[in-house]
Amino acid sequence: METKEYSFNGSVMNGFVMLFVNLFMLILSVLGIIYGVIWLDGGESVLGGCTLAAGILLLITNIIMWCGFILLEPNEATVITWFGKYAGTFSTTGYSWINPFYSTKKVSLRARNLDAQPIKVNDKTGNPVMIGLVLVWKLKDTYKALFEVDSQTMAASPNTVGSDTKGLMKALESFVRVQSDAALRQVAGQYAYDDEDSRTDEPTLRSSADEVNQQLEEKLDERLALAGIEVVEARINYLAYAPEIAAVMLRRQQASAIITAREKIVEGAVSMVKMALNKLSDEEIVELDDDKKAAMVSNLLVVLCGDDSAQPVVNTGTLNH
Repeated sequence: METKEYSFNGSVMNGFVMLFVNLFMLILSVLGIIYGVIWLDGGESVLGGCTLAAGILLLITNIIMWCGFILLEPNEATVITWFGKYAGTFSTTGYSWINPFYSTKKVSLRARNLDAQPIKVNDKTGNPVMIGLVLVWKLKDTYKALFEVDSQTMAASPNTVGSDTKGLMKALESFVRVQSDAALRQVAGQYAYDDEDSRTDEPTLRSSADEVNQQLEEKLDERLALAGIEVVEARINYLAYAPEIAAVMLRRQQASAIITAREKIVEGAVSMVKMALNKLSDEEIVELDDDKKAAMVSNLLVVLCGDDSAQPVVNTGTLNH
């Protein structure tokens, strides 16, 4: 989305220069009021009245001018409005002074973290899973943040928004939290938790972290661009089956692992039996008929595939009758 923010082009004075000017005006106004009162008491009504009026007017002007000072630290900005009309964003670091009739709202441009608590969602296959994310974000467009999102409604204390930077940023954090929850649910529903059959190449939440994180960042960018927020990084930091199916899924994973291990054991055992029979036959150590080969294969498979160690049995007979 196109940015609507632009820099403030109004008059800006050095804050320290205006500080001394204001102090000088304050002294003049106080002296004018004092001497005006003295001259009025001395019978000089015209001179005393004019001096007193000038001192009061100067004091009122001085009080108004004190409202024009702006102090900005690095990665802070002030949004300036002129009687409700956006006048630009001022982001020069330091102590400055602008026309006090401008309204100002200070915002922070620093990076912020959001560690979202795990939420329960249904993955692509319908299994309930617990998933959480950590998000790093910062404000990019101050115009959108203040004028295209209802920060007054979202704030915990609406009256502080506009005068208190913390109140405004808390309101934006609330917006980010809600949109992050929605984006996380959307992305999690596009992937299965795991490849249960281990026969497909489809990406899953557990095995395709980079792809899922990239998809999550894109969805968050789309949702948060409305508020002028830039996503620096978004990562899934918690992933597990929901408690009600966690035990069942664990047993299923254990069964799958046992089956895979058994397949490897049987494959290796068959290979070893074949090698033994071929070796005996090639070197003519002993001649085995089909029955003896079947018995030998059976015994070797029991020894090689069994969970417990085989007990040796000494055969005192002969192979040939």
